[in-house]
Amino acid sequence: MFALNLLSEKELWIRKKILEIKNHPPATINLEDEVLLFGEVYSIDRFEVSFLREKLEKLKTTSKQSVLKCYDTFYKKYANDVISLRVQYFSQLMHLSYSDIKFRKMKSRWGSCNSNRVLTFNTELVKIKKELIDYVIVHELAHLQHMNHSKKFHSLVDKYLPNSKFYHQELKKIKIFTH
Repeated sequence: MFALNLLSEKELWIRKKILEIKNHPPATINLEDEVLLFGEVYSIDRFEVSFLREKLEKLKTTSKQSVLKCYDTFYKKYANDVISLRVQYFSQLMHLSYSDIKFRKMKSRWGSCNSNRVLTFNTELVKIKKELIDYVIVHELAHLQHMNHSKKFHSLVDKYLPNSKFYHQELKKIKIFTH
């Protein structure tokens, strides 16, 4: 009985989430042929993904698990290379300093900032559009000044990304891509 009441109570929310998933299905790629970067599917023959191509060519076994591990390694390296530069750019622009940047694959967060001024970014970020990556970066940097989601926090984010509310809504529609 409790479950039926709960389902009835949350029916509108459940229907809304199902519709969001139908309207924004996660992007898929053909393993060993394609890679997802910045919201676009690219061939692994591109220069930018030569690191991934080389890793895949060196595989002794082409099991799905070993291929996915290569992709994870590539995304972590690519995130470190690309996102680190954007973090430096925005931290200088915002006059905010951090102690360290880390990258790891996360299932439910795009980024985080802790009280030790360490910024952690999801390696899956490089799969989404660049303007959304910038939003996550500015959002996490703003936590260096405001460790909450107060009006002052949102004003700071808006100062550097005037479309931040739009970006926030777009980001909520995206399912974090995990294997």
